[in-house]
Amino acid sequence: QVQLVESGGGLVQAGGSLRLSCAASKRSFSMYSMGWFRQAPGKERELVAHISSGGTTYYAESVKGRFTISRDNAKNTVFLQMTSLKPEDTAVYYCAARSPMTTMYDYWGQGTQVTVSS
Repeated sequence: QVQLVESGGGLVQAGGSLRLSCAASKRSFSMYSMGWFRQAPGKERELVAHISSGGTTYYAESVKGRFTISRDNAKNTVFLQMTSLKPEDTAVYYCAARSPMTTMYDYWGQGTQVTVSS
């Protein structure tokens, strides 16, 4: 089992920045791929960014150049640095973990609200 706890959400003006953190309980955290998802009201949950156990990253087109995912394996933590925020980035952001050798995210955090005002 992996427990994930997100923090860092809040209210920010358009053009501002936020950094989300996700702390994992698992000692073997470094073996897991990690992702940040978001879900806006009335919309489906979407993958925002992903980082593999080896550090390879992926970003949704809508956030490329503005968001950066990173991980600190010594602290069992994954981060999402968000800059140049837009009102359309408003959503609940979720951290998720994918077990080694699997293709599905099987552990999820409780989510943290990000609201970007215009």
